[in-house]
Amino acid sequence: MTAETVPEPRSQTYWFLFGMRGLFSLPAIILMLSFVGFAAFTAEAKIPVGQVMFMTGMIWALPAKVILVGSMLSGAHIATAFLAVTLSSVRMMPMVASLVPEIRTGRTPTWLLLVVSHFVAITAWVFAMERVRDVPRAGRLAFFAGFGITLTTTNIVLVGLVYGAVSEFPPLVSGCLFFLTPVYFLTSIWISARHRVIYWALGIGLALGWLFAVIAPEYDILLAGIVGGTLAWWGERMLRRREAVR
Repeated sequence: MTAETVPEPRSQTYWFLFGMRGLFSLPAIILMLSFVGFAAFTAEAKIPVGQVMFMTGMIWALPAKVILVGSMLSGAHIATAFLAVTLSSVRMMPMVASLVPEIRTGRTPTWLLLVVSHFVAITAWVFAMERVRDVPRAGRLAFFAGFGITLTTTNIVLVGLVYGAVSEFPPLVSGCLFFLTPVYFLTSIWISARHRVIYWALGIGLALGWLFAVIAPEYDILLAGIVGGTLAWWGERMLRRREAVR
């Protein structure tokens, strides 16, 4: 290959702008519609728009914000609300742990990884894991930062703009918009899964969800996740041992 045919490396600005284009992807659009439903939920709860915009940027993960709003409405103590939001956000830890090795280089400073990790939520994680391997390693951090920062900022502005209008939405419309997010999360994780244990965990968790909703409705999602994930891990481990013996 001659020097004339060697492509020049793209700049960090290019990859940041390339990541920003992800705002027009299906995952981002579905999330923005879900935030419209969240804005309707908070408007009905009479939470000031400034607080809603602040929690959109600082907490970011939509389920954690719903838990926080629910805690506020129930009059829970601030320590209780803090614990509930923290527990719901623990699921982000394995996402960060799996994404960081894909986007870092030997020269990436730790502080920068800590900054961009704030933007790791299910939508950004699924989007990045599906596309980041098509980006040169040197541009992956900028690519993810462009998508995550743009998506977060856009939803902060979106919540502020629609807050007044969505208070007039019928509850059914708000609920449907809000429900788009868990449906998308489930299908995206299923499609992007690379290991059979993930399929098992999703299947067992879904099968047990209705049972725990009946016997322990206050902890149904937590129990379904813990029990389903544990059984899937144990079953996959046993199967691997049998395959190794053969």
